[in-house]
Amino acid sequence: MQQALQNMRVVDLTQVLAGPYCTMVLGDLGADVIKVEKYPDGDDTRTMRPFVKDESYCYMMVNRNKRGIRLNIKEEAGRAILYDLVKTADVFIENFRPGTTCKLGIDYETLRAVNPGLIYCSISGYGQTGPYSHKGGFDIMAQGLSGIMSMTGEKGGRPVKSGIAIHDIAAGVTALYSILAAYVHKIRTGEGQYIDLSLVDSGLAWTVWEAAAYFGAGEVSGPNGSAHRVSAPYQGFQTKNGHILIGAANQKLWERFCQDVIDRPELLEDPRFITNSDRIRHVDELEAIIREIIIREESQYWLEKLDKAGIPSGPIYRYDETMNDPHIRAREMIIEYEHPAAGPIVNLGFPAKFSKTPGQVRRPAPCLGQHTREVLRELKYSEEAIRELEENQII
Repeated sequence: MQQALQNMRVVDLTQVLAGPYCTMVLGDLGADVIKVEKYPDGDDTRTMRPFVKDESYCYMMVNRNKRGIRLNIKEEAGRAILYDLVKTADVFIENFRPGTTCKLGIDYETLRAVNPGLIYCSISGYGQTGPYSHKGGFDIMAQGLSGIMSMTGEKGGRPVKSGIAIHDIAAGVTALYSILAAYVHKIRTGEGQYIDLSLVDSGLAWTVWEAAAYFGAGEVSGPNGSAHRVSAPYQGFQTKNGHILIGAANQKLWERFCQDVIDRPELLEDPRFITNSDRIRHVDELEAIIREIIIREESQYWLEKLDKAGIPSGPIYRYDETMNDPHIRAREMIIEYEHPAAGPIVNLGFPAKFSKTPGQVRRPAPCLGQHTREVLRELKYSEEAIRELEENQII
């Protein structure tokens, strides 16, 4: 089956989450991704539980559709192999702390001399420039600096990090679309280029409504529970047996909500709630009124009424409930395939449904060093040379 990126080759020196997520999606779309893992222990994620037959499930989640080699690039012979690999590549991606690639001799200027058309992407905590560029940075530090932690949680509570690694995934997605844009430019002109992106910048770029409040009105967004910053009612409410989400996010939906769902048409004449702006100004009073009504009945009762009225709504699931929801299953967001060591693997599916070039699982995540010999043979290394590299602990 044809895939959109089947002629792209990616040399991937990233580990943990942001970079591997990006290169996984490139692989899902057909790119030949060669994951170069450090010698001798490989990607740090390989140590993260849970394990299935000694294989880390965390590692397997974001490293499918890649070939894996184990390479000691601290040694000259290891760098020589990497240079040979870069000569064949369209994309090189790394997530070392700024300055490390220069020390290793794998920085952009060095690799551009090896392959002038190379697209080179660096992912770091804070970026390659600026007063914090030298610092190491993980997702949680980025959540703190971007202000996201200060906006997450309930009013009056302490700062709370997002339930997922939001800056890591944001950086992976930013790297993905940036590489694809650079690849289009390369196809048109033959030119490669350098891409510098950070966890902080990538997540900060997603704070759209919060930036609007700050730049437009000087407002500093704080924690708001499940409530929206510019629409009401648009949040979660407790029912008799659980929690649901209600999104009456415009005037028409608000009117339907009052008339057809909670049977409180008098709220439409209440001066506190006439317009959306009024409702936002008096959101605490509005929330209290709705909360007192919604808690009287079970979740399914309200979800059926909301659905009948055409008002966006839904449950607030535990993750196990999500994984067993019939809609999630019907959308093929849960897939299964075989891993050579771990056996049957369940993974997340492909969020984009292409009509012509769909995502595919062509190979599971590699075992450590699984494809080293295969890749070296493609680079025209002899069996004798490969044995010598193994004996010298280069591969």
